Amino acid sequence: MTLRPATGEDLAAIMTLERTSFPTDAWSEAMMREELASPHSWYVVDEEAGRLVGYAGLRAVAGARDADVQTIAIAEVSRGRGRGRAMLRALLEEAARRGVTDVFLEVRADNPVARALYVSEGFAEIGRKPRYYQPDDVDAVVMKLDLRGWARRDADGGVCT
Repeated sequence: MTLRPATGEDLAAIMTLERTSFPTDAWSEAMMREELASPHSWYVVDEEAGRLVGYAGLRAVAGARDADVQTIAIAEVSRGRGRGRAMLRALLEEAARRGVTDVFLEVRADNPVARALYVSEGFAEIGRKPRYYQPDDVDAVVMKLDLRGWARRDADGGVCT
């Protein structure tokens, strides 16, 4: 597993994985290009043998105390090996470097694996957005993480202080 910051040169590979991972509601190439170029975004890619097998993105506006996990996607053949957790932690570490205190995300209500990952890292459900994911009519579970608590827990080897 090799994590590195994403660049504009990763766009084609990211879009291939985006369309495969989110067939009904994939972002457009223009939207992803803007995300990769924005000073408020930070994306990381995961490579294996020179091939992109995952990407994840954070949106943290300069000076803001909150941030959003925009997306995490992993190629199906590469799932279940800790890649999602590694990318999520990289996003949270970047958020901490930017002075963020709270991190938010939306996750599909029908994705128990992703929800379990977020809960295991300290995210808590704070609400729902009915029928958020279209055209599938799937609710979004809104989650929040106190980044200071996460950083303390991480520094203590996974034990909250």
